[in-house]
Amino acid sequence: MMTRKLLSSLILAAMAVPAVAMADSPFSGNVSLTTDYLFRGITQTDHGGAIQGGFDYANPNGLYAGVWASNISWLYTAQGYIGASSLELDTYAGYSGSFATDFSYDVGVLRYNYGGNANGAVNADTNEIYGSLGWKWISAKYSRSTGNLFGFTDSSGSGYLELNGSYTLAGPAVDLSAHYGKQSIPNNSGSEYSDYNVKAAKDFGGYTWAFMVSNTDITGDSARGVLSVSHSM
Repeated sequence: MMTRKLLSSLILAAMAVPAVAMADSPFSGNVSLTTDYLFRGITQTDHGGAIQGGFDYANPNGLYAGVWASNISWLYTAQGYIGASSLELDTYAGYSGSFATDFSYDVGVLRYNYGGNANGAVNADTNEIYGSLGWKWISAKYSRSTGNLFGFTDSSGSGYLELNGSYTLAGPAVDLSAHYGKQSIPNNSGSEYSDYNVKAAKDFGGYTWAFMVSNTDITGDSARGVLSVSHSM
């Protein structure tokens, strides 16, 4: 109950901040609703809906920091840890910029917070460092855990390599994107996998409406469609 109240408070606070005030400052907010919270191709809500939102600070010199939250269910549905957290709260900071012609970069650190242990469960809290390099509409990003990854035993140094592409259809003003990712987990090779998705998004009425089709190479997994609507302030 407390985690739901915290997430609801975060979303309501984001919606309450005047958009004009946000536009004239380095602070911004976002809120979204989705039919499934997929992270690296894996559902975090047992294929149920999610409400999500956060705040960001971006300095003109390239420094940024932020916080983001979503409801989850995997800690107590997949692992059976009764009383486990139903909230994911992410905190991050980094530096981004551009160089030469059409090149961009981004480096930072990200912490996934799940509220600690439940009934002796393995702590799922995870720290990652990341770096990305982009050119025009394509980019490559690598994330590496500095400790155990999401509760996997002896998994320090886990890596996630992803390739992303995006393109805007000028006529209908539709944003198209594609993604491929590979998760490696030391000493847990049986849990390693790849994921991929394609997505289309369009701004309408002050909101961004999107539809994504995602899948993994995990045995028995199948493609899944996800609808979402989001608003930035």
